[in-house]
Amino acid sequence: MTAAPRPPRPSGPAPDVLAPARLGPVRLRNRTIKAATFEGLTPDGLVTDALIDYHLRPAAGGVGMTTVAYCAVAPEGRTQRAQLWMRPEALPGLRRLTDAVHAAGAAVSLQLGHAGPVADARSNRLPSLSPTGGFSPVSLRRDRAATEEDLRRVVAAHASAARLAVEAGADAVELHLGHNYLASAFLSPRLNRRTDAYGGPLRHRARLALDLARAVREEVGDRIAITAKLNMSDGVRGGLVPEDSLQVARWLQEEGSVDALTPTAGSSLLNPMYLFRGDAPLKEFAAAFPLPQRLGLRTVGRSFLRTYPYEPLYLLERAREFRAALALPLVLLGGVTDREGMDRAMAEGFAFVAMARALLREPDLVRRVGEDPGTRSRCVHCNLCMPTIYTGTHCPPAAGD
Repeated sequence: MTAAPRPPRPSGPAPDVLAPARLGPVRLRNRTIKAATFEGLTPDGLVTDALIDYHLRPAAGGVGMTTVAYCAVAPEGRTQRAQLWMRPEALPGLRRLTDAVHAAGAAVSLQLGHAGPVADARSNRLPSLSPTGGFSPVSLRRDRAATEEDLRRVVAAHASAARLAVEAGADAVELHLGHNYLASAFLSPRLNRRTDAYGGPLRHRARLALDLARAVREEVGDRIAITAKLNMSDGVRGGLVPEDSLQVARWLQEEGSVDALTPTAGSSLLNPMYLFRGDAPLKEFAAAFPLPQRLGLRTVGRSFLRTYPYEPLYLLERAREFRAALALPLVLLGGVTDREGMDRAMAEGFAFVAMARALLREPDLVRRVGEDPGTRSRCVHCNLCMPTIYTGTHCPPAAGD
């Protein structure tokens, strides 16, 4: 593939975060994105009216684009059985969702990925895949080490899922290369101890991520935008480090396989709070799991759900290194909750901002920020929304408003 020309670095005054902007071939009404958060509203792996309503709320509330999560590319790549996965049967519902969000003035991105070792084999009734194999703390079973045939199938499944996204009327797809899902697990020296062409040196560990991004670009061309979510750091000893992540980002940029990149952090498998920051709701999380996992979480949960203090724009300091080294448009994620933070992101050269928990609490936050720049989010970063992903993701404190 011929490398896409590098876009110019931003110069002059910072763009208005609430003004229209282009993301690859797509025009968004503003630079705000509702970040991917598993909705827990697809009991049969298909779109429901509840899922459409979930995305209509931030769309009607002013976001430029909302992200549907997660759209697994294969049945064994779901984090659990009640999760949407991309197949022809999903198309009618996805078309209803994209039509509804478009009517509200927003764009739609479908987050594509394979959960790999984060998949619950017990729930899926299919073996979970990982780079090397081993015991899974998610399913309390052994993962199966992915074969080269498995990986070729996963790459092809990403391309097929992207094609379905185009047919469904989506404006973009987001490739999930973070949080120790399959592609991210291959990037991790801790999780990837292979000695073949997918293990060892960084270029080999990055092969799966680069292959699937290239396959998606070759499948969809410039019909829709392609973004990727990439860990800057796994937040665990022996995991992916920023220097290696930045090199992977450079390779993605050189190949022209993505239109924008969202730097993220943390491991859904080993250290999820490294991404979320704030309170760690151990008791509520344990209650959401069946008995074996519940007992395990109560026993060793504090080593898994560690506590990291919340602060506004908490990923900015690390993301600055990526902004300084790359010409690729970047999306700032992590602690973006008000106009001040949005404007700061724009001033530092980020092209878009992404929000998750703040929009769960107040789906109309973007509209209200536009009406009154002094608007402050009512999200208190208690993270009680996290355990609700299994029954319909929502903000429990908001129920009392």
